[in-house]
Order: sequence, then C-alpha cells, then structure tokens
Amino acid sequence: MIGALLDIFWIPIGGFLSFLIFISAINKSIGVRKAYVNLLLRIFEYGRVSIETASKENQQFSVQNPKTDDKQGVQLVDDADSKEGTNGATLITRDAVLLPQAQEPAPEKPISSQKDEINFDFEKCLDYVKSGVEAIIEDDVTSRFEAEELKSWNMLTRTNRHYEFISWKITSIWVFGFFIRYVILMPLRVLVCFVGVLFAVLSNSIVACLPFRFVRLSLASLSFKITFRLISSSMSSFIKFHNKQYKPTISGFCVANHTSPLDVAILSTDCTYSLIGQRHGGFLGVLQRALARASPHIWFERGEAKDRHLVAERLKQHVSDPNNPPILIFPEGTCINNTSVMQFKKGSFEVGGVIYPVAIKYDPRFGDAFWNSAKYSMMQYLYMMMTSWAIVCDVWYLPPMYRQDGETAIDFANRVKSVIAKQGGLIDLVWDGQLKRMKPKKEWREIQQVEFANRLKSDST
Repeated sequence: MIGALLDIFWIPIGGFLSFLIFISAINKSIGVRKAYVNLLLRIFEYGRVSIETASKENQQFSVQNPKTDDKQGVQLVDDADSKEGTNGATLITRDAVLLPQAQEPAPEKPISSQKDEINFDFEKCLDYVKSGVEAIIEDDVTSRFEAEELKSWNMLTRTNRHYEFISWKITSIWVFGFFIRYVILMPLRVLVCFVGVLFAVLSNSIVACLPFRFVRLSLASLSFKITFRLISSSMSSFIKFHNKQYKPTISGFCVANHTSPLDVAILSTDCTYSLIGQRHGGFLGVLQRALARASPHIWFERGEAKDRHLVAERLKQHVSDPNNPPILIFPEGTCINNTSVMQFKKGSFEVGGVIYPVAIKYDPRFGDAFWNSAKYSMMQYLYMMMTSWAIVCDVWYLPPMYRQDGETAIDFANRVKSVIAKQGGLIDLVWDGQLKRMKPKKEWREIQQVEFANRLKSDST
C-alpha cells in the first residue's frame, strides 16, 4: 500500500523534473520564471512599503518618547534614514578631483636681484588631507570587492538589513520564503545542476570519440550550450539578451565585464565559446576536463599562465582557425561587484582579430551574483546562489570592434572598456582589479607623490 502511494507520488514529480530539464535544455520558456520574478517584485515592493511605514511609526514614537530604550526601533530608524553604502550611493559627499584652479594672471613683480622666497601656506594642505581621509573611509577600489548595497531589503537574511521581525506580516512572508528557498528550490536546483554536470561528462566523452571533425565540433557546440543551460537553470536564471544581431559568429575574442563565475554559464546559454583560464580542481576541474574532451578550450597551469608569450601564442593559434569558436575572455582578471568595470589587461587586445564586446548587468534584488573569492570558497558561493531567489540579468551584445591604425593595445582596451561600462550602466574605473590581492606598486605611489608636490608648488607660487 505504502509502495503504491510512493509510486503515485513520485511519478508526477519525476515527470515534472523531466519536463523542466527538457525545457531548459532546448532553451525555451513557458513563462513560469517571468511570472515568478514579477511575483517577487511585488513582494519586495510590499516589504519596502511596510518597512517605511514601520520606520515612520518608530520615528514618531522616538520623538514622543525621547528616553525610550527600544533599541530595535532606534536601529530601524537609523537604518531607514541612513544613506546607502559605497556600492549603491555615496557614503560621504566628495569634492571633484583636486586640480590646480585657473587663476587670473597676477600683476608682474619688480625684478629683484635677491632670490625669491617660497612661502608655505599650511591652509593649502587641508584639501589634500581631507581627500586622504575620505579615501581611507571610502576609496574607489576596495569598495568594488564588497557586496553591492541594496536600496531596499530583499527578504534574504545575509544582506546588511535585518527586518524579519518588524511586523507579523513581514515575518510570515520571510518564513514562507525561507521554506520555499531551502526546502523546495534548493534540492531541485542541486539536482538540475548535477544533471548538467553529468550530461557534460557523458556527452563530451561520447562526442570526443567521433572521427569527423566537422560533426564533432557541431555536436560539441550543442553539448556545450545544453550543459550551461542546465547549470544556469539550476540557479533559476532569468536572462534577457539584447541586440542579438551582434552575437559573436566567427573566431575572435568575446570580451565582457566580470562579476561571477556564472558569467560563463549565462553567456554560454546563447552562444558557443572557447574558454581560457587556469586549471582548477574540485567542481570547476571536473567541468573543465569534461569540456576539454571535445571542444578547443585553453587551460593553463599556474606557472604557464604567467608566461605572456606562451599565452599570446596559444591565442594566435586559436583565432587563426576560422572553424574555432570565439574565445570568451574577462580582461579584468578578477570579479568586480556589479557596479563598475576596472582596468582591462591588454593581452587579448595585442593578438589582433575582431573583438566582440558584451556587457552583463545583474539585478541584485534577487540575489548577489558577485563572488568574493577572498571570503567565500566556490562551494560556499554555489550554496549562496542555490538559496537565492533567482539570478536575473541583462546581456547586451555590442557591435564588433577592431584595433585602429596607430592605436596601442592599452588604448584599444580602454576604448572597449568604456563602451561596455556605458552600455551596462557601470562606473568606468582606471584601477587594476588585482589590487584586491596585492599592494599598489611603488611606482604608482611615487607618481602620486610627485603630483602632490607639483600641486603644492603650483599653489605656493
């Protein structure tokens, strides 16, 4: 009797999962994800209104009872009225970049035989001291390696705002959402992700045995896209692709801003790429080895990746074959928190060939896609993504770009970077993303010191 009931129970679940995996594999949608995202937006809006109402009530209560010891009410008012952090808005108001101001020409002084004295005015240093203190409190670099600040709470406990218990309605919604994410969605997502990785291992092993290169590459391309469609579906990804007429078609370089390892899965649901990167172990290593069996991907050991000439030679060999897919590259070299684009490395811009710029922008309301590798391991990050509401993002294909005559690789890289930043609504920064792992070079500090001395000298004269 119990066995018959279990069979009746598992048959519809198995059919639903099979249908879900099939729909994901062929990259089709029946509108469930869109409806799910729209429902979440209405819930977030309801939560925002409830929080603002509770904030006003607590503020009025605090004014009427100034000696209250209600710490939760005080904290709620402080959080609601405080400005956003460095990633959402500006924590402190800053002046423009301090440059010597244009002044009217001073009247000519009589020529003196004695040497002019340089007068030092301490007041002129205060603007630079203020700039230094502002940079210590909030600089333009380290804030890009922290989670993006949200303007309103998204019902996740790992954000910087904790409003679960301000009212019984919000508490009920939060508890119900917690149950949905951890008890229902997470097991289903893990299962779909496992199916995707298993499909990659089996399909690429079979494709690698085919004798004809043309058939092998075609089936490898199909296997590649199905694999990442399943993996992205395991995160409840809702992706909007724009300007598909500019989608990469021939061998070259597809260049995109980098927020997360999921960038690869997001982009690969719509187009086949050759991937380049360092060899990894664990989960990523399994996926890398599976993909490399049938597709022309480029994986380097740690020591080889530092050899620029070796990397450039491998890239030239790849793009010289028109049958190879475009290489997907993230020139920043590290993950940035979805608010800005940092310095592009010039390596891929020196090789030659066409560059396909792509801009990716995630919606942080549904889950923080940024991977802080200094804080979370890959498995911890995947766990956070599996328990988020969804991964919602926009992808813009941009017109192909070519290096102009007389243009250096650095200038070309900066031109591509500015186009990506403008399209994605990201801040275009000149800083090197590797500052996340290393200290500024001595030469950079010396340049700033010389610039500072020149400004003081200009002011004093």
